[in-house]
Amino acid sequence: MRLPALLVAAAIALQPTLSHAAETTCLTEKQAASLAGYALPSVITGATKRCSASLNGQSFLKANGPELAKRYSARKDETWPAAKSAFLTISKGKDDASKVFGQLSDSSLREMLDVVLEGMVAQEIPVTDCGKVDNFVRLLAPLPAENTAELVVMMVGLATEDKPAKPGKLALCKG
Repeated sequence: MRLPALLVAAAIALQPTLSHAAETTCLTEKQAASLAGYALPSVITGATKRCSASLNGQSFLKANGPELAKRYSARKDETWPAAKSAFLTISKGKDDASKVFGQLSDSSLREMLDVVLEGMVAQEIPVTDCGKVDNFVRLLAPLPAENTAELVVMMVGLATEDKPAKPGKLALCKG
């Protein structure tokens, strides 16, 4: 069974700089949930932009995507410290990107991360999956942002728990 494109986008959002990492990096579920919670508004905005042209006027993303992203944005300041720590953890690698990112001011790093996440999601979702993404977001929308972030991390964890972590890929820490 294929994961909904939003889960794939969330997983991509959780590992934006790992392509050069030499070893498997892991995050605790709490770290991953903070990063996911921080990323959710950008993920929803990217999905809305990607899918708007292919969805009908009654679709959830077209009608409610911007409002949902705004509602989830209310927690960004709260989730930022742990999300930043998680992002810097997963950005460590041969090119030592974490040092570069670590030298940026919080506002610059946040702005960069928001733009990159939104753009990656907008590019990565196959347009043919927009109906599934729309339904997935519709089903999650009533949940508070914190629950949605934890649920996304749990689903990503379930989808990958039987697979060995590959070098350069993000994994949830075991135990």
